[in-house]
Amino acid sequence: MKLPLSACVRALASRLIAIPVIACALLPNTALAQPSIPSSDDQNAVKTLGTITVEGGQPSSLPAHIPATVETVRRKDIENNINATDSEDALKYLPSLNVRRRYIGDYDHAVLASRASGTGNSARSLVYADGILLSNLLGNGASFTPRWGMVTPEEIERVDVLYGPFSAAYPGNSVGAVVDYVTRMPKTLEAHAKFSGFSQRFDLYSTDRSFNGGQASASIGSKSGDWSWWFNVNQLHSNGQPIAFANRLLSSSVAGGAGTVVSGAIADRNPRNQDWLLLGTTGQTQTIQDHAKLKLAYDFSPSVRASYTLGWWRNDALRSSESYLRDAAGDPVYGGVVNINNRQYTLNAADFAPTRSQFEHFMHGLSIKSNTRGTWDWEVAASLYDYARDAVRTPTIVVANPNITGAGRLTDQRGTGWNSVAAKGIWRPQGAQGAHLLTFGYQRSQHKLRTQVSDTPDWISGGATAQFSAFNGKTELHSVYVQDAWRIAPAWRLTSGLRVEHWRAFDGAVANGTQSQPFVERREHQVSPKAALAFQAALEWVLKASTGRAYRMPTIAELYQGSIATNLIVNNDPNLRPEKSWTTELSAERDLGNGLARATFFFENTRDALYSQTNVSVVPNVTNIQNIDAIRTRGFELAYQGNDVLWRGFDLSSSLTFADSIITRNDKFPDSVGKWQPRVPRWRANGVASWRADNQWSYSLGVRYSGPQFGTLDNGDPNGRAYTGFSQYFVADLRIRYRIDRQWAISVGIDNLNNANYWAFHPYPQRTLFSELRFEL
Repeated sequence: MKLPLSACVRALASRLIAIPVIACALLPNTALAQPSIPSSDDQNAVKTLGTITVEGGQPSSLPAHIPATVETVRRKDIENNINATDSEDALKYLPSLNVRRRYIGDYDHAVLASRASGTGNSARSLVYADGILLSNLLGNGASFTPRWGMVTPEEIERVDVLYGPFSAAYPGNSVGAVVDYVTRMPKTLEAHAKFSGFSQRFDLYSTDRSFNGGQASASIGSKSGDWSWWFNVNQLHSNGQPIAFANRLLSSSVAGGAGTVVSGAIADRNPRNQDWLLLGTTGQTQTIQDHAKLKLAYDFSPSVRASYTLGWWRNDALRSSESYLRDAAGDPVYGGVVNINNRQYTLNAADFAPTRSQFEHFMHGLSIKSNTRGTWDWEVAASLYDYARDAVRTPTIVVANPNITGAGRLTDQRGTGWNSVAAKGIWRPQGAQGAHLLTFGYQRSQHKLRTQVSDTPDWISGGATAQFSAFNGKTELHSVYVQDAWRIAPAWRLTSGLRVEHWRAFDGAVANGTQSQPFVERREHQVSPKAALAFQAALEWVLKASTGRAYRMPTIAELYQGSIATNLIVNNDPNLRPEKSWTTELSAERDLGNGLARATFFFENTRDALYSQTNVSVVPNVTNIQNIDAIRTRGFELAYQGNDVLWRGFDLSSSLTFADSIITRNDKFPDSVGKWQPRVPRWRANGVASWRADNQWSYSLGVRYSGPQFGTLDNGDPNGRAYTGFSQYFVADLRIRYRIDRQWAISVGIDNLNNANYWAFHPYPQRTLFSELRFEL
C-alpha cells in the first residue's frame, strides 16, 4: 500500500529521517533510476552488477568496475535543488558527507567529513577536479581545506563520489571518500552567465545584524574541428558572520577592584560546562574571491585527445573584531586590565586581533589519453598546484579597528604547493566485451610546505624583518598499482587490486628567530590489497562486498610543525607512524523501476590514528600530534533515490547513516578509551524532495540532520551549543526556480529555513536568503 502524500511530507520534515528513507524506498510502484556514473571505460555497462555506468557527456576519472558505493549529483540537480554559491554546496545532500563550511566563501576551514572520519580529519578524503588534486594534503585538520575555489558551481557538469579505499588507483587518503568534479567541455558554441545575491540575519550573543554578499559568473566555450575550449570567470563578495568569540573563564579571574570597569560581557557556559564570559566577536570575514579557468583540448585522432587546464584563484580577505565591552563613557574596550563584576581580567593583543590575507594560487593540468575501447588504451597526466602568493598579516599590538597600523607578524607560504605525474594503461585481452579488464599504472606526487613567520613594523602593508619562526618540509609518494575486473560468470564480477607505495619525508626543518633544526629523512614502504565482488542475484537485486587496506601517511604539518626550546625540537613528532585502516563494505541494491534503494553495512578498523592529544604517560605531559592505538567503526547507510515518486515530476532522494565509532585503545591517553571518535556523530541524515510542476516551475525542499557529537577525545565537552562546541542540528532548505524562456531563469531560496543555531566549533550560518538570475545561450 502506498503511503499518503501527507504522511510522506510529515515524515520528511521530522527528525526521524529513517521514515522516508525506508518507507518511501519500499513503495512498490515507485521507480528508481540507477545512479549512472559515467566511466572512462565502459559505455555499455548499465544496470549490471552494480558497477559504474555511463550516460554520455564528460567521462569520470573514477575507475570502471568498482562494485562499491558510488553516488552522483548532476548539473540539473544543482540548478534545480541547491542554493549553490561554492562548489562544495554540490555535496550538501549526498549520503554520509558533510562539509564544515562556516560562511559563504569559507576558504580555509571548509573540510570534508565522511562515514568514519570527522571534520578534523581532512587528510582522510580526496577531492579532484577533472582528475587534478584539490585536496590540501600538506596537513590534516580544519585549516587544510580542499581548494574548492578552483571550481565554481556554474562549470560543474557532474560530481562523482566513491566511498572507501576500494580502488588500487588511489592512495590511502581515499579511506573516507574520493570526490571528483567533472566540469563542462562543450561540443558546440555555448555561453552562460549568473548573477546572485544572499543575505543572512545573524542573532547571537550581542550581535544582531545582517551579513550580505553577491556573486557574478560568466562562461563561454565551443568546439571547432579538432579544437575545443572553455573559459569561466567568477567573482564572489561575501561578508560572513562572526565565527569566533574572545572569552575568559571565570576561574581565570582575580578578585579585586583594579582595572577599567566595563559592562557588556555575556555570561555563558563553555562546552565543558565551565562558567565563562564572552567578551566580543572575532573572525568576521569580508572576502573578495576571483576565479578564472581555461580548458583546451585537441583531438590528434578520433581516439587520442590532449587536454590542458589552467586555473587561477585570488582572495583578498579581512577578518575583523568587535568588542562587547564598554567603559563608563560607552566606548568599546579592546585591551588592558578590565574589571567585570569586581573581578579582574587582562586583555592582550591576540584577543581581538584582526587579520588581512592575500592569496593568489595557480593550478595546471595536462593529459594525453587514448580512448579506442579496443585491446589497449593509455593515459599520461601531470598537474601542479602553486601558492604563488599566500600572506596572512596580524598585529601584535592592541588595535581597536583593522585600519590602525603598528607592529605585527607576517606569515608567508609562498612556494608551497604540490605536483604529480601519472601513467596508466588499460588492457582488455578479449576485447571490450571480454571477461577481463586490467588497469595498471605508476604515480608520483610531491607536497612542499614553506612557512615563514616574520616580524613587520606595519602589519597592514609592511615588509618582513626579523624571522620569528619557520616550518619547512617535503613528502613524496611513488606508487605502482594493478587492478583486474574479472567477469567470472554472467552474474559475477570480481575486482581485485594491489597498490605498492614508497613514501619519504625529507628537507624537514623547524626554526625560531635564532636557531634552525633539521630533521632526518624518513622512508616507508607499504602494500595495500583491494578486493570487491558483485553478484547480480536477480534482475532487481545486486549484492556487493568490498574490502581494502589503506595507509594514510603523516602530512608535512603533522611531522614538522613544532618549536625550538633549549636547543631541542618540541611539540611535534617526526617519527609518527602512518594510519593503517582495513575497511569493508557490504551492500544490497534493489532496482525499483524508476529508482534505487540501497542498504550498506560498513566496518573500519584503524590503527595508529593521527590526532592531537596529551600524552599523560610521560612527565611532564606532552601535547602534540600522536598516534592513537586503535579506533573501531561499525555502521550502516540506507539510501533511496527515485524519480516520479507518488506523482509525475516529484523526485525524492534521502539517506540515513549510523556510525558507532569508538576508541578501543589509547595507551597515551587512557581516559579516551571507550569514547566516541571526535566529530563523528552516531546518526546523520540528508534528504531532498523536488517537484517539477511543468517546464517552467520547479520546487525543492532539502533537510540535513546530524546527531550529538563530541569535539574532544575524552568526550568531556557535552555542551555542544556553545563556542568551540559541536552540536546536533536539523535544518531545512528551500529553493524555487522559474524558467522564463529557453535562455533566462530566476531562482529564490532559503538555507536554514528554520533558523537553527548550531555549531561545529564555530557557529554555522543562520537563516540565509538567496536570489539568482541565470542566462544561457
